[in-house]
Parts: sequence; C-alpha cells; structure tokens
Amino acid sequence: MSTGGDSRWNVWRLADKGYLALLAAVPLLWLWERFLHRRGRYHVAFSSRQLAPPPGASAWKFSLRRRLHFFKLAAFILLVLALCRPQWLTAYRVVESPGCDILLALDISGSMAAVDFKPRNRLEVAKEMIARFIANRRSDRLALVAFAATAYTKCPLTVDYGILTHFLNEAAIGDIEDGTALGVALATSVNRVKNSPAKTKIVILLTDGMNNRGEIDPRDAARMARDFGVKVYAIGVGTRGEAPYPVVDTFGRERYITMTVEIDEPLLREIASSTGGLYFRATDSDSLQGIFREIDRWEKSTVLSRTFSEVRELFPYFLATALLLLAFAEVARRTFLRLLP
Repeated sequence: MSTGGDSRWNVWRLADKGYLALLAAVPLLWLWERFLHRRGRYHVAFSSRQLAPPPGASAWKFSLRRRLHFFKLAAFILLVLALCRPQWLTAYRVVESPGCDILLALDISGSMAAVDFKPRNRLEVAKEMIARFIANRRSDRLALVAFAATAYTKCPLTVDYGILTHFLNEAAIGDIEDGTALGVALATSVNRVKNSPAKTKIVILLTDGMNNRGEIDPRDAARMARDFGVKVYAIGVGTRGEAPYPVVDTFGRERYITMTVEIDEPLLREIASSTGGLYFRATDSDSLQGIFREIDRWEKSTVLSRTFSEVRELFPYFLATALLLLAFAEVARRTFLRLLP
C-alpha cells in the first residue's frame, strides 16, 4: 500500500566493474606507439627535400595520420567499457505499509500569549518544539489543527514536512475567536485520521486552558478517538501558580499582569488514559522539549518498502562506437591516409 512516500530516481552503473582492470593497458599501448614512432617506422628517407611532397593541402592529412592511434586507443577504452556492461537504472521505491499518522492539535487561544516561558510566550515555544518534532519524523504523515473557540484544519495529512512547518509558523493568536474548545479540537482531529489505513493513529493535543467553548464534550470526543483506535497524547502547557500575561492599557501601551494558570489536568489525563495515550505537563521550554522527545521515542514507526528497478543496457552503444572508430582508422590508413608503398 502506498502512502504518498513513493520515490523514483535514476542511476548509471557498471554491472561488471572487474573488466576496468584492462584499462591499465592503455598507457602501455600508447608507449608502444611512441616507441615505434621513435624507431622510424613511420619515416621515409629522402635524398633531397625537393623530392618530398610540398606542405599545404596535405598537411591536415599528415597531422591526422600521426594521430590515428588515438582513435584506436579510444576504441579500446570503449570496448572495455562495453565489457563492463554499462546500465541506466530507473529505480522505484514503493512504500507498502504506512507509518504513523500524527495530528498535531495546537491551542492558539489568547492565554497562549502568557510569557511564563521567558523571554518568549507559550505559543512561540510550542511552535518551536513542534517544528523540531516534525523534523525528526521519517515517512510518517502529519497534520495540523489549530483551535481556540472553534477548530479548523490548518494542514491535512501530508509527508511534505516543509509545507507543514510553513503552516505551523503561520498559526497565530487571534486567527480564531478566543476561547478553548477542547472537545471540538479533539473531534476535528479524530475526524481527520479515523479512516486512515495507518496502523498507528495519534493525536497530540497541546493546550494551556480549560474547556469553556464548543458543543462537544471532551470526554465524548475521547470515546470517539478510542472507538477509532486513535491514541491521544495530551500536553498541558504553562507554569504552576501564576504567569505574566500581556495586556494593552487605555494609552496603547503594553504591560503585564499576573494571571492564575488554569489547566484542567484531570480532564486531560482522563482523555489520554482512555485512549491509551499519556498526559504530560510542560512548565518550561526544556520540559516541553523533553516531552516531544519522549513522544518521538515512543512513536517511531517501521516502514516497509520495496524497490523495483528498470534496467536499460547501454553496452551496444559503446560497442558500436568502438567499431566505428576502428573502421574509420583502418579505412583511413588504407585509403586517403595510406603510407607510401
């Protein structure tokens, strides 16, 4: 079964590389040719320069005649390469079993602007950790749901991690009406992965608040996740106690007020436990990073794939070119480039 992770590539190779050792004879053949030339095999003695044909139109013939051995050397090299059976392979890698399908449900409500993860706010740190989590996946399909008072799919299931990261970076506070609809967020996430053929289906629900919006009870959404075999990892984001929260005063100046951190941990723990997942609490950026590292360790998938190859033999082209070079050298030597009788 293919999951969109199929790939194709081309490669050139020599099937029988052992014959390349014959190329060691090329320098010897060239030295032998030079030896014959120095001995005067291709020289004719004249008693007077006036008996020799004048240079001019035949100069190019003389130059070509002296270089005919290079045609033979080239032909020899091509014959050796033909023996090595050069091939052009078109390979296909077909993914037969999908990896995990992971849906990331990210809270973008106003409370995510709290800066208890100094110097950045919760949303900025969460997006950074999610981006690192995405970068560590291989062949898994991932999706992104953003939620506040309602939820919507920011990016559907994909193996294009670049476009997923782009949509993640675009997610911002204020994109949706403020509030925290945990039930709607979880139901939307489950709906995206419920019909997936993947053996493992996961929702990572990241929030910093309590369910206060939406018409779907989070427990009902958790039961739906369990019925469809979707495991939920819930992450509560925020320090314990109080956290600074930015507000704008009547003069348009930004200042910070202290607000109580309210995360419904019993509910999140119940959601995770009922689906076979786990609940984590992230009180700072390091703990959040550790949580994603832990999830990444638990949910590594094994992807089965098969590689097919189409082989195109290229040795006939090398052989034909070598024979043409040899034929040219021999015909030229016996016709318009022949030696004096």
